[in-house]
Amino acid sequence: MSDEFELYDLRVEVVRAGPGRIYCGEEGDYFELRGEMLHLPDGQGFSIYSLAAVLPLLAAKQRETHPNDWMSTDAACACPDPNCPTRLRITRIGKRRFSHADTTAVPLPDDLKDDK
Repeated sequence: MSDEFELYDLRVEVVRAGPGRIYCGEEGDYFELRGEMLHLPDGQGFSIYSLAAVLPLLAAKQRETHPNDWMSTDAACACPDPNCPTRLRITRIGKRRFSHADTTAVPLPDDLKDDK
């Protein structure tokens, strides 16, 4: 058995969900998550409070989920500021393959290794 696994790359974007002033950045601001690395476009920031709101969802959104699981269908997280009219839209934008051995020092259990 290979020690490889796949994760989705994600894009998290600030989208307007109603009228009013945006307090968490600018509409269209985004970051991408590739594996465990967060990438922002040059010259653009991202609110740490918005990041804190969406962070708990990202590891689950990176993984394959059952079609009936709410994690498969729900893609928006509310801005943590109740006066801000935005949502943080999470979009799966591709897949990336990783090796267990390249991502952790903890070895696979013997029952998951090749019988070689």
